[in-house]
Amino acid sequence: MKPFIRTEQYNFIKHQMQILAQGHATVNDMAVLTALHSLVSERILNLFSDMDDQQQLLFNPISTIKNSEQADSFLRQLKPYIIPFKEVSEQSIKKLFPKAKKLKLPVLSNIDLFETTYLGWDDLGSNSKFIVTYYNGKLIGLQGTFNPINKRGNCTICNKYGDLGLFMTKTKGKVEGTFTQRGNYICKDSIICNQNIMSLDKLNDFITLIK
Repeated sequence: MKPFIRTEQYNFIKHQMQILAQGHATVNDMAVLTALHSLVSERILNLFSDMDDQQQLLFNPISTIKNSEQADSFLRQLKPYIIPFKEVSEQSIKKLFPKAKKLKLPVLSNIDLFETTYLGWDDLGSNSKFIVTYYNGKLIGLQGTFNPINKRGNCTICNKYGDLGLFMTKTKGKVEGTFTQRGNYICKDSIICNQNIMSLDKLNDFITLIK
């Protein structure tokens, strides 16, 4: 069976497993727990619009999960079916940022493509952050200044509460000699951000704003 679970879908499933395990740890009413299992199962199956019978069988264990150990075992069984982030070469990344002098590249061999929705890395020397991801099926790159701030809040990309920084881009305005700045607050740590993404909606909104 081919991989069919996107990274952000896997993150959503993992979150639902946490809800199940927590429910069993805090609730004794079997009727409530039965309803919780049904709700979690429905949420997960609704992620996929055209699953075949073999794919559906993978999710049958949801009805039996009662603790973190069982949840972890179930998640390990799903991992072989995650669609990894498509591999990109250093050359393809460089082409996305033709104006970036002495572009600092991420160490691609250190990146877990099964936990990646976007590549994000910092260049402290130029106070810049670079983001590479797929948008409408096309590889794109975003470059902006990045200033960490001393406050926590909800990230624009993953929508989770954590340590933030301000990502800003500057583009030429319609009037000659003018510039337009666009940006928003995103996670300082791109790895943690990727692990928190459970939907592409916020990421796509962020890309639309920046571009």
